[in-house]
Amino acid sequence: MSLKAVFSKHTLHFRFEAGTSRGVLTEKDTYFIKIFDSENPKVFGLGECAPLKGLSFDDRPDFELQLLSICENFNTLELDVFPWNINIILEQVLDHAYPSVVFGFETALLDLINGGKRVVFNNAFTRSERALEINGLVWMGNKDFMLRQVREKLDSGYNCIKMKVGAIDFQKELEILDSIRNKYSQHEISLRVDANGAFSMNDVYEKLDKLATYQLHSIEQPIRQNQPELMAEVCKNTPLAVALDEELIGLPDYTDKYRLLKKIMPQYIILKPTLLGGFQQCREWIENANRLKIGWWITSALESNIGLNAIAQFTAEFNNPLPQGLGTGQLYHNNVPSPLEITSGRLHYKPQNDWDISKVGLF
Repeated sequence: MSLKAVFSKHTLHFRFEAGTSRGVLTEKDTYFIKIFDSENPKVFGLGECAPLKGLSFDDRPDFELQLLSICENFNTLELDVFPWNINIILEQVLDHAYPSVVFGFETALLDLINGGKRVVFNNAFTRSERALEINGLVWMGNKDFMLRQVREKLDSGYNCIKMKVGAIDFQKELEILDSIRNKYSQHEISLRVDANGAFSMNDVYEKLDKLATYQLHSIEQPIRQNQPELMAEVCKNTPLAVALDEELIGLPDYTDKYRLLKKIMPQYIILKPTLLGGFQQCREWIENANRLKIGWWITSALESNIGLNAIAQFTAEFNNPLPQGLGTGQLYHNNVPSPLEITSGRLHYKPQNDWDISKVGLF
């Protein structure tokens, strides 16, 4: 066996103007990784490298050139892959300065080992024996647009709604939360909010106090990352649960993960394999969180169905009852057709629905 890796760029187009704290998104570039044995190229694994602009550790203008260099180096090594050496390859061949690339290669290698059928983890989810409860994501926009999204999510059967706060008019965001709580109690609908670090040292407690009146499940990243002392103080004194998100980026070392969590002691952490460097990195975060009795859930980061599929299958390896952040598969009108399907706020894998990877562009 001599493994080869090639990649192809694909631009995903949103079905709508997706408002975020970092601006409005209409399209997103992603890179598909194909890994195969040069002696049997018809069997291959697929992965996805999808760095997020302005957020990913490997968001850089020369990303494509670096990815090409990584593939060329990989192709010179004449590697074999087995279940026991995947982590060795990830640690010694790939560079953790490129977490989305590590995630893409890890997914493709796992897919290849399992026969190249997009089954990265063979579990109850991929056998269609289990569905994953997910939160419904409400995108930023004017009040009417956001309320319409909320109604659509609730009508579709979601029991957990997540919305962004802190980037537009905070008072209007409170009004949206108020309108939801006037109709649905916390026992009927769980509400999560994500501040993306929008609050400052001067206003964080005032805003948390106001948000807490709506019986929220949690708030993600209330202040910007890399302020561990302030974040620890916020997590200690907060009136509602705090979940770390961006705070986790750029810490591949196991002991650094533990030190950060031990210092800050958040109520939750949110794991995004694309941003953190793949599944092994997420396992380390989970292990450390469990040691410290910190809750966690897993979230996709605007990947296509190739990446989302792998993340969902990984999520199903754990018996985590919390709603997961895996509802991004319906965002794009040129996504890769897949067995993934959302019904009543749950993500299903329907093996009878075929993959159509002709859109990937590697063939």
